[in-house]
Amino acid sequence: MSEEKDIVYSITNAKEYDPCMHSAEHILNQTMVRLFGCGRAFRAHIEKRKSKCDYYFSRNLTQDEIKEIEDHVNSIIEQDMPITEEFLSREEAKHIVSLERLPKNAGSIVRIIRIGTYDVCPCSGTHAKTTRELGRFRIISTDWNGGVLRVRFRLET
Repeated sequence: MSEEKDIVYSITNAKEYDPCMHSAEHILNQTMVRLFGCGRAFRAHIEKRKSKCDYYFSRNLTQDEIKEIEDHVNSIIEQDMPITEEFLSREEAKHIVSLERLPKNAGSIVRIIRIGTYDVCPCSGTHAKTTRELGRFRIISTDWNGGVLRVRFRLET
């Protein structure tokens, strides 16, 4: 595949998530990595009204931890960071992001999404233009079962 065809593949196969909710998922993922040292969500279900992310984790969150996550995510949202995309070769991308979850048929060009200086990852979903568009982030519930922490959240305007 040529580089131009790879870029077209990347754009035409973009997932049609709600842009604001999907951008909030990126911020939540980076917050979980920074606060708890866990990996990004291994599974996510992104919808306009409410969404959920699943993390490999050893327990459920405490109420204080839930508040800490909400406060942290909302502080990032309030900074009105730009959300940008760039296209890099796999070789360039592997030096800044993990490519282990990238599908084999994704081509030689990788679409990278950046949320200011806070988060960077390969992604094929739709996003807001800035974090200010997201509204207020709120965790509506969490539960833990068999090593999996599920975090359900919504955005409030």
